[in-house]
Amino acid sequence: MAEFTMPSLGADMDEGMLQEWLVRPGDRVRRGDPVAVVETAKSAIEVESFETGTVGRLLVDPGTTVPVGTPLAVIEPVAEPGAPEQPEPGERTKKPEKSVTPEKRRKAETARPVHERSHGGEGPLIRHLAERAGVDLDTLHGTGHGRRVTRADVERATAEPRSPARVTPFARRLARELGVDLSGVAGTGKDGSVRAADVRAAAPGPTVSVEPKGGGEVPVRPAEDRRAVGMRQAIAGLMARANREIPHYYLSTTVDMAAAVDWMRERNRRSPAGEPLLPAALLLKAAARAAREVPELNGYWTDNHFVAGDGVRLGVAVSLRGGGLVAPVLRNADALELPQLMADLKDLVARARTGRLRGSEVSDPTITVTNLGDQGVEGVLGVIYPPQVALVGFGRVVERPWAVDGLLGVRPVVMATLSADHRATDGAVGARYLTTVDRLLQNPEEL
Repeated sequence: MAEFTMPSLGADMDEGMLQEWLVRPGDRVRRGDPVAVVETAKSAIEVESFETGTVGRLLVDPGTTVPVGTPLAVIEPVAEPGAPEQPEPGERTKKPEKSVTPEKRRKAETARPVHERSHGGEGPLIRHLAERAGVDLDTLHGTGHGRRVTRADVERATAEPRSPARVTPFARRLARELGVDLSGVAGTGKDGSVRAADVRAAAPGPTVSVEPKGGGEVPVRPAEDRRAVGMRQAIAGLMARANREIPHYYLSTTVDMAAAVDWMRERNRRSPAGEPLLPAALLLKAAARAAREVPELNGYWTDNHFVAGDGVRLGVAVSLRGGGLVAPVLRNADALELPQLMADLKDLVARARTGRLRGSEVSDPTITVTNLGDQGVEGVLGVIYPPQVALVGFGRVVERPWAVDGLLGVRPVVMATLSADHRATDGAVGARYLTTVDRLLQNPEEL
């Protein structure tokens, strides 16, 4: 038996609010399956199970804020096929199942609250009919023995107007509180299920107002504004800590992008129609490859010493539409092919801005890149995200006069910068990193 606990989703996270459960007691989960949505100061994030097994008790109710490490649920191991169940130490041996009469079982099932009753007793035919009709068995009031759902129940639900086929319990409760009609809500969860974030997005804007002493009405600050304030406070706290604890040093170099841009254009011309490569993909791949070649900058400063990262987990700073930023992770970015990196980056940015990131996508980046080129900035000197020891910055690709072999011409160039932790490395290591980035961008076929 294992406990599923509130995870740490960043160096600035001390606590989180359990926004909603995506599973129920009795559900089978595998390692990596999303089981809950946790709201941090920055975003709502899906967190995954670290174990394979069956969901036992849910220990924390939705809407509760708890510290990192607090047990949230119990994950029970799956018994091996054919293995007899062993009682817990000190537990009395259970009576054989045959001693429980059908009438007693029916009464016990009926006595349970409707929202706690499982529908595992329906036969394969009923489950198949419900799945084909798009009906969630857990939303039906069964009329069979033990409140089990019958074929007539499924057919009746199919003929009636109904809400979306799968709605998480917290989302259903939230919809009632906000007055949202679930039949018109498009789900973004697994298999199109409706989650709390979907309900909030469909809810009408706040209309409550208060009247100050001087007269007139002042609108109450909506939840989105409160979250923005909380995010700014979290960022302020983390950056203040970084500036206070990390002795930064800064380096920069200007990279000639002519070879990389020409290679990219030729590759896009020859590639089948689809998503073209953009300079951002080349810059991120070069940053990740350089981190692999200069591992002294790829890792963490912890317990007064440097710990190298296990692979390159490239954090990518993403600005959010409502303000603030998050830095989700591209795993093994140094080994991804450029088209795959481009697709993963696009998907990651889209989900970061809609609050659909998973816990594994925001935890433990080994080095972070911030690219403000699309904002028109030519250079950026960033603040390191602790416990990392380096942050790479890229600006906009611009055309500048450039001398090549003694001849002056106009070339596309980009400024690459490095903010590094002087406790872990010195300027010579940082210079080697930027030189490696330059070399890779001069030889884009190596990427």
